[in-house]
Amino acid sequence: MLKYALSRLIWLPIVAWAVATLTFLVLRLVPGSPIDLVAIQMLDTSQLARTNAEWGLDQPLWRQYLVFMTNLLQGDLGISLSSGVPLTRLLYEKLPPTIELTLFAMVISTIIGVGAGIISSVTRSKPLDYSVRLFAVLGLSIPWFWIAIMLIVIFSVRLGWTPVGGRIGAGIPHETITNFMLIDQTITGNWEALWSSINHLILPAVAIGLTSAGFVARLTRSAMLEVLRADYVRTARAKGLFERSVTINHALRNAILPVITLQGLQFGALLGGAVITEIVFAWPGVGRLLLDAILRRDYPVVQGTVIFVAIAYVFMNLVVDLLYHVVDPRLRQS
Repeated sequence: MLKYALSRLIWLPIVAWAVATLTFLVLRLVPGSPIDLVAIQMLDTSQLARTNAEWGLDQPLWRQYLVFMTNLLQGDLGISLSSGVPLTRLLYEKLPPTIELTLFAMVISTIIGVGAGIISSVTRSKPLDYSVRLFAVLGLSIPWFWIAIMLIVIFSVRLGWTPVGGRIGAGIPHETITNFMLIDQTITGNWEALWSSINHLILPAVAIGLTSAGFVARLTRSAMLEVLRADYVRTARAKGLFERSVTINHALRNAILPVITLQGLQFGALLGGAVITEIVFAWPGVGRLLLDAILRRDYPVVQGTVIFVAIAYVFMNLVVDLLYHVVDPRLRQS
């Protein structure tokens, strides 16, 4: 397994280089420039020229690319043109909220989706099966932003159970150590801030989780129906094993592989930020950072964030493949 993991990691620098090059070229081939936004505030042409030279935008494209790749190889992701803050600091501030939101959403979608898929498969062609399939279709069809808005209207506006947006209640004192709100407040024993952060996390996580649960439920149902017809499942039943044991220990373990793939890829995608959900809930994550950078044509932030997301995606693919070896003994033997 170690040899396989190392062989996969060899591709990581190649993927990072390809993504970095493609992002660099696309940003500069699209009409417009960061200096256009500055020109709205600066009427002095000499000042505009100095700013243009300061940012290196007056250099030929090949020289800009050379400087960009040299800095990247040295671990320098650049400095935001709009705020002047290093990208490493911006990622430190924006990445933990996105990871927290992604983890909670994945837990919700896995529990609901896998559970619904199992129930649907063992109650095939019964009312409960039709109900689960309807839930899955709705989850696949309804966009995230509509679910997010409905959750806000019901649980925040009507019932007043949860806050509308943000990461923690205004005026609640809290310390920042790792910038993972739940971890920091647990370490410091600030239970009021911990409860507030959980309360703020529930709705956006549920909004993403419900949408993903539809995919998981459909995939789990299809995989389970195929496995439940297999010979070894019939043999397990013939041996007199309890139906629960047959379903969980024999069928689910073999049907879970495509679900692992789906959730792994979904996790990698969400690390790039659930942009719409983060905007609706005013969640300070990577998605909002990337969207704001694109609108401001902030080259370093867009480039660095896209490279990070691509690397995270490659790592998640590797984790998924390694989980295959853990779940399926046949892969370990081969």
